[in-house]
Amino acid sequence: MLEIEKLSRHFNGRAVLRDVSLQLKPGEYVAIVGESGVGKSTLLNLVAGLDRPDGGRLCLDGEDYGRLDEDALTRLRRDKLGFVFQAFHVLPHLTVGQNVALPLWLQGLDAAAAAAPARQLLDAVGLAVRADSWPRELSGGEMQRVAIARALVHRPRLVLADEPTGNLDPANGNKVLHLLATRIREAGAIGILVTHSLEAAATADRVLRLTPEGLCG
Repeated sequence: MLEIEKLSRHFNGRAVLRDVSLQLKPGEYVAIVGESGVGKSTLLNLVAGLDRPDGGRLCLDGEDYGRLDEDALTRLRRDKLGFVFQAFHVLPHLTVGQNVALPLWLQGLDAAAAAAPARQLLDAVGLAVRADSWPRELSGGEMQRVAIARALVHRPRLVLADEPTGNLDPANGNKVLHLLATRIREAGAIGILVTHSLEAAATADRVLRLTPEGLCG
């Protein structure tokens, strides 16, 4: 379970987030929408452990990770979190299969042990035949599917998606959103999608709106 309790963050004396609270169970997938500048990216960075809150608690499976030291936080991100970004972040010097296997390598698996689960995830996103291709040979929609496979290959407890279709055309974007939702639910992970698009948000189980007063919906 993910528990966010009265989370706050200030920048230059200004409250960007104030008393934000949320609880999510495994298998739940929510979208967070809101006006530009309201703090959606700040909230996602806090939940991702990429920034520290000024107040409140962040707990994943009972562990208050907002108070972990940097080494422990790095291990938590490596082992329990998966990320899907707008800008793909697919590494050009690795093949598609190697990109998907990367989180498993970081956990200490050798290339041979990581190859099978990587191919399994590529098959799940419809790209098994592309395992030996280079990223430069893929379309934008295909690269985002690679990013989804990579985000899920190590069975994370929490998957965070930040405007994952921002660089895609509407047709490919819609396919990627439905694929992301399906794979998160089937994996039994917790999913959070941050987006400005109500159409994208509609693919989640619930839509929450972030306002200066907190989350509602």
